Amino acid sequence: MTFFITQAINGIVFGMLLFLLAAGMTLILGTMRIVNLAHGSFYLLGGYIGYSVAQYTQSFTLACLAAVAIAVLGIITYKTLFEKKFARETVAQVLITFGMLLIISDVCRWIWGGNPLAIPKPELLSGTLHLGDIVFPVYRLAVIVIGVLILAFLWWFQEKTKYGAIVRAGVDDEEMTQGIGINISLVKTLIFSLGALLAGFAGVIGGPFVGLSVGLDIEILLLAMVVVIIGGMGSLKGALVGALLIGLVDSFGKSLLPEISLFTIFAAMVIVLAIRPGGLFGVK
Repeated sequence: MTFFITQAINGIVFGMLLFLLAAGMTLILGTMRIVNLAHGSFYLLGGYIGYSVAQYTQSFTLACLAAVAIAVLGIITYKTLFEKKFARETVAQVLITFGMLLIISDVCRWIWGGNPLAIPKPELLSGTLHLGDIVFPVYRLAVIVIGVLILAFLWWFQEKTKYGAIVRAGVDDEEMTQGIGINISLVKTLIFSLGALLAGFAGVIGGPFVGLSVGLDIEILLLAMVVVIIGGMGSLKGALVGALLIGLVDSFGKSLLPEISLFTIFAAMVIVLAIRPGGLFGVK
């Protein structure tokens, strides 16, 4: 029983990290129909910048704030690339963002090298918690709390604020939204920036237990895409459910069936799509 509880908690922790990454991706994909293959690179670059800030300042809080740099990169990326008419085609988006992925990967290798790195845990969260016979790191439980708080914020922003209503209106009818005086270009820029910020922040908080290494951007991107496909494009609820599902499948798969652990993840996606082609909370 202890084994299953431990693996379940590990799966939930990793699932909440995937949720932070996938929430930004599904937000961008659902509202702007932008296929951003550089999303995993935002995660990796955010983690590396957070690592450098933590090494220089000895502050994990400042390392988390460094994710703002990825938000700025998101603004620059959208304004210079995706506002152009040629970048509205899916093929162009795939080629542009894949090129960004390669460039960012080489930059990270050049600056931080190819050896795996890890961001030091904050001292306040460096201990362990005893749950009966189970001993579990406090930091990993804190990741669950952080994920829940960000989920609550995103839900409140999307469903309960005027700005969330503007975003939904822009998705439903962009021309009409512009016609009533709303700067839809600014809204899209901020949404893309928010998605990049979430990816960079996920890279920082994932650094202490997932680590940082060149190539992780592609691995984490594939998992985020699986989460979005399972949950349904543009669905925040779907991103949460899909992330928890993949987190649990990944945790138990690596423990019980390590030889085919990657297969189990994609098998879960295939099963969901066979039942609901639009994802769990997407369009049928």
